[in-house]
Order: sequence, then C-alpha cells, then structure tokens
Amino acid sequence: MRHLLSLFILITVGLSAQNNSSYWQQHVSYKMQVNMDVKNYKYTGSQELVYTNNSPDTLKKVFYHLYFNAFQPGSEMDVNSRTIADPDGRVLDRISKLQPEEYGFLKVMNLQQNGKDLTSDVAGTILEVTLATPIAPGAKSTFTLNFQGQVPLQIRRSGRNNKEGVALSMTQWYPKMAEYDFEGWHADPYIGREFHGVWGDFDVTITIDKKYILGGSGYLQNGDAIGYGYETPGTKIKRKGKTLSWHFIAPNVHDFTWAADPDYIHDTLAVPDGPMLHFLYKNNPKIIENWKKLQPKTAQFMTFFNQKIGAYPYKQYSVIQGGDGGMEYAMCTLITGERSFGSLAGVTAHELAHSWFQHILATNESKHEWMDEGFTSYISANAMAEIMDRNKENPHTGAYQSYMRLVQSGKEQPQTTHSDRYAFNSAYGASAYSKGQVFLAQLGYIIGEQQLAEVLKKYYDTWKFKHPTPNDFKRIAENISGMQLDWYLTDWTQTTNQIEYGIKSVVEKNGTTQIELHRNGLMPMPIELFVLYEDGTKELIYIPLQMMRGTKPVEYKINRSIAKDWAWAIPNYTLTIEKPLKAIKNIIIDPSSRMADVNPINNIYPEPTKE
Repeated sequence: MRHLLSLFILITVGLSAQNNSSYWQQHVSYKMQVNMDVKNYKYTGSQELVYTNNSPDTLKKVFYHLYFNAFQPGSEMDVNSRTIADPDGRVLDRISKLQPEEYGFLKVMNLQQNGKDLTSDVAGTILEVTLATPIAPGAKSTFTLNFQGQVPLQIRRSGRNNKEGVALSMTQWYPKMAEYDFEGWHADPYIGREFHGVWGDFDVTITIDKKYILGGSGYLQNGDAIGYGYETPGTKIKRKGKTLSWHFIAPNVHDFTWAADPDYIHDTLAVPDGPMLHFLYKNNPKIIENWKKLQPKTAQFMTFFNQKIGAYPYKQYSVIQGGDGGMEYAMCTLITGERSFGSLAGVTAHELAHSWFQHILATNESKHEWMDEGFTSYISANAMAEIMDRNKENPHTGAYQSYMRLVQSGKEQPQTTHSDRYAFNSAYGASAYSKGQVFLAQLGYIIGEQQLAEVLKKYYDTWKFKHPTPNDFKRIAENISGMQLDWYLTDWTQTTNQIEYGIKSVVEKNGTTQIELHRNGLMPMPIELFVLYEDGTKELIYIPLQMMRGTKPVEYKINRSIAKDWAWAIPNYTLTIEKPLKAIKNIIIDPSSRMADVNPINNIYPEPTKE
C-alpha cells in the first residue's frame, strides 16, 4: 500500500509539473451571420463555432458569455453600481431605469454539439452548457446555435445612441465562448470591468440598412460591393434593395467588435511600412478638424509602438467614434470624439497601445488588470512625451502621484485582487492604471532603462498571440537583467507593502562621514545614493539589494561606486564616506525619483526647511 501511495504521489507531481511547464491554449473558429433591425435595435443571428480542446483535460461542460444581459434592471452590473461607494458616473442607477424596449439581452436557441441537442442554463450573463459528448484532449467539437439580441440604450461601452449620437457600438454583442486555461474555466459574470477571450478566427457577415457605414475588427471582404470608402478607387457602386451585407474576416484575434452609423465619415491613411489606418467619425463640423489632425499623429504612434515593442501584426487598425470613453478591441478602438485635440490624441495613443498589451499579449484582464492597463499607460505616456511633447522630462510623474494618493487614501488593495472585487472604483483605477504604470517605470530604476527596453521587446516576441501571466513577464526580466526579481513581483503586486527609506543620521567620525540609512517600510529596494560635494563634484553610491543577486548597469555620466549589499531583514545600513562632513553639500536617496518612496521628505540631507 505504501508503494502504491508513493507511486501515486510521484505520478501526480509529475503531471502537475508537466501542466505547469507546458504551455497550451484553446482555439475557436466562429462563423456568424447577423441581421440588424435599425428601427427597433433588435438583431438575430446564427453561429457555427469549431472548438479545439488543446488542454490535457476532458471537458464535460462549456460556458458562453451573454454580455448584453448585464443591461437589465436587477443585474449584477446594475446592483453593483447602485451599492458601491463611488459608482462610475457613466452607469450610476441608469440601468435600473431602463424600460423594456431599452434593455439589453442576448438569448440562445437551438444549441447543438455535432448535431446533437444540448441542455443549458442561463445565470445572468453566463450560459452553462452540459455537453452531449465530452471533448477529449486534442479533439474538436462543432457548436451551432441561433441567437436573438436587443441592443441596450448605451450605458457602458456597448449600446445604441451614445451621448454623441453614434447609432451602434457593438461590443461584446454575440454569444462568446469563455476561456479555459491552466487555471480552469473563466466564466466570470459581466459586472463592468475586464475580459478574457479565446484565441481564434472570425468570419462575420452583418446585414443592415444600406445607409449605415460600418467599421471594426477584421478585413472587409466585399468592399467593392459595399462602397462607403472601402471600394477600389474608380469603382461605381450600385446599391440595390434596402440592406447591405458586410462580410468581415478577422484572423487570430480573441474578440470581434463593430460599430455603425449612417453619418460616419470614413478616412484612411497608410502607415509607412505598416498597416492601413481607418478613421470613422460623425459628420459633425465641431470635431472634423481634430479628427483630421489626429490621423498623422496616429501613424506616428503606430510607428513608435512598432519600434519600442514589436511590429503590429495585422494589416489594418481602425479608430472609431463610439462607446462611452475609450476601450480597446481587436484591430480597433471605440472612443468618444467630442474632445480637445490633446485629449483625442491621448485616448487614441492609449487605446492603440492596447493592441499590444491586451490584443496581442492577451493577459487575463480580470485577474491581472494591471498588466494590460499599467503597461499600456507606461508605453503610451512615453509616446505622448515624444510625439506630443507632453511631460517629456518624466512622463510617469502623474502615475507616481496617483499611486501616492491611493496609498494615502487607505483604500489600496493588492493588485492580485480580481478586477470586480475592488471596494472602490477609484482604488481599482489607481491600482490598475497608475500603480501598474509605476511597476514598469520603477523596474527601469531596478534593472536599468536599457534593459527594460530589451525586456519589453523580448516579452512581446516570446508571448505574442498567447496568454502571458505576471510570472512569465518576471522570468523574461530576470533572464535579460541577470537579477532575481521575485521579491519585486511579490511585494508590489501581491501585497500593499510600501517603500519607505530615509536618511536617519549623518555624522562625522575621525575625519570621515558616516551615513546611517533606515528602511521604514516593508518593501525592499536597491538604493541609489547621490552625494554632491562642496567643491561641485558628484558621486553616486549604488547599494544593491542582497536578495536581488545582481547590480544594474551604469546609467549616469557621473562617478558610481558599488557598496556592499543590503539585506532586507536588517533595517539599518551604515555607509562611510572618506571625507569630512563639511565637504558634503547634499545627500539624496534616489535622485531620479523613480523609486515610489511614500515619504520622500526624509530622503534628502540636509532635510529641506519647511515653509
């Protein structure tokens, strides 16, 4: 019996190790035909979905997202918005006041697996399906269904007739297979935040009133029949009947989005050595000038991201007026368009950057929202600094300030908090966007800016078209830098530990100066100590963190010396300078201000006088 138990444990451990070290991901192939009635905003459709189970598990159930069901009184999104301490101003209690003809809904009928009827159960925005035949590892199943939907009055991201008059913002609009990965199913209810999708291919045909102009994910296959700026130059279009069918194909994406309006202007601009950009926006005289100015800037942003992260892999990208602010989707974004030019450029830079940090590097946003929002905020801030000359000296100052406000608020939760489990919307925003942005900016302080740039490119090259986790990013940073960084990922993202170092005392002893530093916070960091002498000379003393097991390259054109390591569990550290105290003018911890020290006032000697 003991031998059998030992064998069982050995086999279990071996399987666990294999599953944790062997990457796999599921695959979907959608084919959908949709008919949209623009008079009552109802639509019907059919869907054929070929699902490939690349996991090592046999699947007995599958789950679909029915996102539009969130836009009904009494839904989780509605109740959460009415009970959270600081509701999103775009939602508030608006869902509870919707009338039946303004609801959103998505209903599934005639669901089959390989021609066999299936039993299913709807719980809010999730459809749970019991399979007729389990799907074995490596096997495929074909699911077919019909669906009916009603487009809600626009409230959050999706919907009809948004505040700027865009008719249809069709995001998260179809029955969408939930993701199954090494953690299991991710059938999260739609409460208002983030997404996680299965990589695959989409073949979508949308039949709609012929006056409407469409844009979104995928490549239009019948532009010469449709027109509206999609036809070959010189082609004469004759539109017969009351409707047109728009046929799109989107390869290797994890979502499909479209928008439509009868009053869209459609412009295009080719990026040098890059994709074709499409711009669709309302024929509103108040915004046309800004949208024309936006187009060359978007091309510059695309080139910047190509250079700093890696080549955008698709042949087109669309910037579309719609939605309720700015939200990224596969091969496109929906943004509100009645903005100042600076705001329009800023939101476009941010959403375009999401094409890399979410729609190519497809993290699970629900669990690791700081990776897509924070990384996007980091790289788009750099782009705005270079292209729009905004905060050029330190593009990340605002993110550090936002993080400090979060700490001072007492509302901070660890970044491992599920995106729907934050007690405050403001805490979620500061954690995902600002603290996530600081994660990268501060990593540049730890490993060096040049090595950080190499990490981002290697991360993209290694994990594009996959679902990377925080540990995957950390391992690449470790391999590039030669440092151990588990302490950084753990403390910064899995706790609310704070960085707080200070200069405790500076005294002269036997003609030398002894500087005593103190770690007041729980989170460790390596220390850069800048010394300015009375004769004008400068010195940077680098104190590595012992558990880091390495040092970063020289970054500044001033003399740098490396002191002995500082072990985290020892709160005090004494440094001796072989000069008398009178020879020293200033001492500063972290002169670059890239370390998110929550109390920087004690980082300076002599301490600044309080006015």
